Amino acid sequence: METPNYEFVEAQVRKKTFGVFTTVDPKGRPHSTGILFGVSPPASPLAIYMLTLEHYVKVRNVRENPETTLVVPFPHRILSFVPANCVTFRGRAEIVPATDPDGLWAFGKHRILRDNLAWLEDSDAVFIKLTPNPKVNCYGLGISLLQIRRQHTGAAYSVRIPASRLE
Repeated sequence: METPNYEFVEAQVRKKTFGVFTTVDPKGRPHSTGILFGVSPPASPLAIYMLTLEHYVKVRNVRENPETTLVVPFPHRILSFVPANCVTFRGRAEIVPATDPDGLWAFGKHRILRDNLAWLEDSDAVFIKLTPNPKVNCYGLGISLLQIRRQHTGAAYSVRIPASRLE
């Protein structure tokens, strides 16, 4: 089963705006939440930006422990009974100002994200910037359902972010 390359995976992720972001609280318990995200400009190092408010649990958790994950689901619209494909980014998160130019660029690329920029009027708004590890784990993305049905374990693969796209 031939697996997609990094460029394909990044192109697909850039089309999405929703993921599940996981942090760890000071007691070591995971905290997951659905969140809107945008991806940094192609000429910048790869980073994922999430707009949120300073007083939210996820921000406190990132300040305490920057190791996080973002899972981006790719649900099947017609065959809703088929498990969703997904891409998982692990990496280090940091809190950056809501005026971050790459974060603003990322949130300017999709209507739903632009609508959320209204939060910038709130002085409590910040971006969580996730800098992913070079290895990105994927399941099923770019692999036909027929191939997955024949060998579902073969649908799991990883791609490496090129060094030129890393900070």
